Amino acid sequence: MTEREYGKIVKEMSPKSPVWKDLLMAFLVGGLICTLGQVFMNWYAKLGLEQEMAGTAASMSLVALSALLTGLSLYDDLAKHAGAGTLVPITGFANAIAAPAVEFKTEGFVLGVAAKMFTIAGPVIVYGLSASVIYGLIYWIYQIVK
Repeated sequence: MTEREYGKIVKEMSPKSPVWKDLLMAFLVGGLICTLGQVFMNWYAKLGLEQEMAGTAASMSLVALSALLTGLSLYDDLAKHAGAGTLVPITGFANAIAAPAVEFKTEGFVLGVAAKMFTIAGPVIVYGLSASVIYGLIYWIYQIVK
């Protein structure tokens, strides 16, 4: 069997992906998450918080809600239908941290939850911190030379 024949068989046997449905669901769910964030922000502003603090409180609320839904195994159910729409950065990141912790809770708090919590998100955090330190040093040197 040639590579071309194998590719043809694989293409025929593979289920057709509902691309337009997936795109629509990702758009709608991602938009709903962002709308919920705006609702939180407006609510916190109405309670008397300044704009910056209202944004921070809204972000914290989205993270807490995402972690709660992950802990209750509801975030994955939502992601099955919404696809990439649940990857809105702040909620997707909270899910990425909480999911491994929930998965390994049977191994105990220290060796399970705490050790596995940053399995996925850890490299992102390390890269982000490293990049910010390098950028800060470059900026500092530039200010001295200037």
